[in-house]
Amino acid sequence: MNKKIELIQGDITKIETDAIVNAANRSLLGGGGVDGAIHRAAGPGLLEECKALNGCETGEAKITKGYNLSAQFVIHTVGPVWHGGLNNEPELLASCYRNSLSLTMENNCKSIAFPNISTGVYRFPKEKAAKIAVHEVRKFLSENDLIERVVFVCFDEENLRLYDRILGETD
Repeated sequence: MNKKIELIQGDITKIETDAIVNAANRSLLGGGGVDGAIHRAAGPGLLEECKALNGCETGEAKITKGYNLSAQFVIHTVGPVWHGGLNNEPELLASCYRNSLSLTMENNCKSIAFPNISTGVYRFPKEKAAKIAVHEVRKFLSENDLIERVVFVCFDEENLRLYDRILGETD
């Protein structure tokens, strides 16, 4: 496993990295799952800042302060809803990771934590999503050395096992 990549099961709002990624909806105004948890943990300042961002398109990413989180920044990215893979979903998910990592570098962050983007209510197949996530992070780290630590934070045991297996494989 790449020494810069870590894997844990837990609550992303408790992770100590410079930035955490929010699997947001297009409004950026909070929702369920990871999105709701991050908004609740960050406090009302996050919602106020998000209101000024005018939403975010699928595959794109925007950054805010972390407020009450230990992370200095929250990178909000909108993953694709799975519709069988025929609507560019894999490329849109890959774009979430690339754009989030780019914002991490642009804001001089050395560490970032990712949730399992799009695998909850957006129904992206977990194994496909994990392969895309690992591929994009490995590729980015091979081309950029500012980021020292990437943490995949899995909420459930199933994703943890998938990521563990995929991280053990070579690209």
